[in-house]
Amino acid sequence: MTDWKTLDKDLDRIGALEEAALFIARPLVAPGLALVFIVLAMVVAALVTGVSHSGLVVVAAAAVGAYMALNIGANDVANNMGPAVGSKALSMGWALAIAAVFETLGAVLAGGEVVATISAGIVAPGAVADPQVFVWLMMAALVAAAVWINLATLLGAPVSTTHSVVGGVAGAGVAAAGFAAVNWPQLGAIAASWMISPLLAGLLAALILAFIKARIMDAPDVLAAARRWVPVLIGVMAGTFGTYLAMQALSHVWVVDPRAAAAFGMLAGLAGWAGAGPLVRQQAAGMANRRRSLRRLFALPLVLSAALLSFAHGANDVANVVGPLAAIVKTASSGDVATAVRIPVWVMGIGAIGISVGLILFGPKLIRLVGSEITRLNEVRAYCVALAAAVTVIVASWLGLPVSTTHTAVGAVFGVGFYREWANARQDRSPATGGAIPPEERRRRKLVRRSHVVTVVAAWVVTVPAAGALAATVFLVLRGLAT
Repeated sequence: MTDWKTLDKDLDRIGALEEAALFIARPLVAPGLALVFIVLAMVVAALVTGVSHSGLVVVAAAAVGAYMALNIGANDVANNMGPAVGSKALSMGWALAIAAVFETLGAVLAGGEVVATISAGIVAPGAVADPQVFVWLMMAALVAAAVWINLATLLGAPVSTTHSVVGGVAGAGVAAAGFAAVNWPQLGAIAASWMISPLLAGLLAALILAFIKARIMDAPDVLAAARRWVPVLIGVMAGTFGTYLAMQALSHVWVVDPRAAAAFGMLAGLAGWAGAGPLVRQQAAGMANRRRSLRRLFALPLVLSAALLSFAHGANDVANVVGPLAAIVKTASSGDVATAVRIPVWVMGIGAIGISVGLILFGPKLIRLVGSEITRLNEVRAYCVALAAAVTVIVASWLGLPVSTTHTAVGAVFGVGFYREWANARQDRSPATGGAIPPEERRRRKLVRRSHVVTVVAAWVVTVPAAGALAATVFLVLRGLAT
């Protein structure tokens, strides 16, 4: 019996040791799989280009491009799925699956065969006519943008991948050809969008929520008001996303002028309103006549909006990976520097698949932050966020302002939270509730976490200069190693 007891104790120790080893190893699974994807990208690049000096450059660029794609998936896609997950309209698993599918479809079907090699015209192509210098510049920009986005993800800050690439290109351009090589007015317009787009999106989200509260939530008959107005709101969302997809995501497939995009959006809006009416009436049948019942009516349009945002994001932001990578591939193989390049299939595959892999492996952290840690969202508030973000992007596109989907989505989340704080404070000060409440109690009732506001805004402010400084450093290192 003593021997059996000793054996049982030994087996318990071994089992505890195995559990401890699994617990320690679990955080290493995602980085390990990410490393496997980067190695596979390098292998594909080597098979396509062969073993030569230019081939080695392309292999190194493929590794950096794969790393960049992983980071875009980890950071940027949270803005599309965060509100849907935070409102509990989607589980995390379903959100990751839907986003991965629609991000890939957007990149492959509407990502564009030809993209600009210098992001947003930041650096004049004539300033970097030397092919070798051009390759170093694009490589440095990719490395810097990827490292900065990775750092921001670790800090829990959703940042703009477009601004990171722009900052990287500008910094490397200054290191390569001096300050005169950079288009500073264009960079200034991008800097202005840091303030304009989140403020506009936040204001729109607050106005939409105020409209829903006045017309539906505070109505004497909540369900009757919902049957009247919810189909209209769904039609507005369908029209907005129809216009957005026509202007942004589908513009790579055929040329769409603003009037045609608006007409397409109106048709989509009318179809959405007509189709939503019977569905809303059917859902509302048997519901309790109270505010909480409204949430179920907004769940389906919220899920559809998240999928459409993911499709549009994949169509547009995949260029942040494949543009610089394709430019390096073309320049290294032909020795010519061009302002635009055709995207090879394998390069597009690295960008599209890498974004989805990065989302699945590392995306949940920022999805939770955007969806539930800044302020509490339900289906109605999340609908306001999605609609405000889409409208802001459309308005900015018409005005020619370069905006970030990250800034607009997070700005809309802030707007919803701060509006709720204002509405609650206004209600607390009304005579019906006994007048003003003590300052200590007012501080306790804050609905937006100030620590996240400070972290996110600080990350936005330093994105372009931080990526630029990193890119300049990487460029100087690459040039030093080559010489």
